[in-house]
Amino acid sequence: MPKGSNIFLCSAVTMVTLLFFSFSITQISPRLQKKIDAAIISTFEVEHFELEHIPITSAINEATPVELGSTNLFKINSNNQLIGYLYLGEAPSMKRKFDYTILFNTDLTIKKSKVLIYREDYGQQIGSQRWLKQFIGLSEKDKPTYGENIDAVSGATISASSMTNAVADVLHSISILKEKKLIL
Repeated sequence: MPKGSNIFLCSAVTMVTLLFFSFSITQISPRLQKKIDAAIISTFEVEHFELEHIPITSAINEATPVELGSTNLFKINSNNQLIGYLYLGEAPSMKRKFDYTILFNTDLTIKKSKVLIYREDYGQQIGSQRWLKQFIGLSEKDKPTYGENIDAVSGATISASSMTNAVADVLHSISILKEKKLIL
């Protein structure tokens, strides 16, 4: 085989491999990852940690109200010890979606919820810890309901309702995963 053919073949294989991985592996954007890291460091008061993806089968993913793909559900480990769990999701606001995270204690109660990236001009009030602290301590046995056991937010009705529904759906999904013994 001529020398130029080997170079072409190697280049073609490399290109196909890169294309395959770029479409098959979903990644978290660097901007979002920085915000996630900051939330973990401040919430769990650790300097070093690792996120370990919790794999969920497509059948179980279809049975849960939230997406549990490759960038959604993680164990948080520090010094080779489980310190909590992280759920990363998107929820709709008036015209766009916002990114949020829910950080769980090892007993799967909510330790903190945080709006990471909000893309609207109105409704940013849902990102305040004053409003989000209502979710702290909730578990899969709880059902947060906007306007009932979760306070309404003037000027952010759609986003606040959406965040409340998202938290309720994540908690329901956690109960399904616990029932299937996929998380402890």
